[in-house]
Amino acid sequence: MPALIARPSALPQHMVGQTNHLLAAMPADVIERLSRHIEKVTLIAGEVLYSAGANVTHLYFPVDLIVMMLLPLSDGTTSKVAIVGHEGVVGISVFMGSATSLGRAVVLTRGKAFKISATALQSEFDRSGAAMRLLLRFTQSVATQMAQTIVCNRHHHLEQQLCSLLLACMDRTPTGCTLAVTQEIVAGLLGVRRAGISEAASTLRELGLITSSRGRIRMLDRAGLQNRACECYQVVKRETDRLLTDLQGT
Repeated sequence: MPALIARPSALPQHMVGQTNHLLAAMPADVIERLSRHIEKVTLIAGEVLYSAGANVTHLYFPVDLIVMMLLPLSDGTTSKVAIVGHEGVVGISVFMGSATSLGRAVVLTRGKAFKISATALQSEFDRSGAAMRLLLRFTQSVATQMAQTIVCNRHHHLEQQLCSLLLACMDRTPTGCTLAVTQEIVAGLLGVRRAGISEAASTLRELGLITSSRGRIRMLDRAGLQNRACECYQVVKRETDRLLTDLQGT
């Protein structure tokens, strides 16, 4: 994931070292206005931040966790449309003109996040300044994820999709190489049966690209995973890098 250009003096002391890159890129005056509305929270895997159609009263800036954005289907299952980590914010519907969530937002991996009042962030967005431009650029990166997911689900093999998903998640983890999820959860994210994930993961293990045990997947060979991933990973990463890297002049 890209490293946003942070302004260290803008962040309150309790936020230093606990960085969400999007929040860290906000100018000092924005952080000052928002600081009294920000709370650091610990979220657990499986925790539902929003249900489909629910009012969004707070937004979350992940620090060392991943949140998956899911759309519910009529048969009771869900389909992943995007994932968000320390590069962004969860709850973008608020500043896009809707007070309710289109889909579900579920915590994938336990960790910390900065929780902020939707009203406070909306007020900052309405100033039409740096915060608005940063949030819109992130929103465009999420739109890219959503569009590419449609293409990926229709045209690419499961093993390719698994490699792309693992790489995208690893980019958003602190270590960059270990993901605390089960194969059952991965199967749910990709909308397939667990048996299909088990087979694909077995192939990746045999190739020496990953290891997996006790609800953890460890990446051993990033280059190897990239070679077997579908083009969607690089498409989304390039666009995210373009939108979210070097924002000092935003």
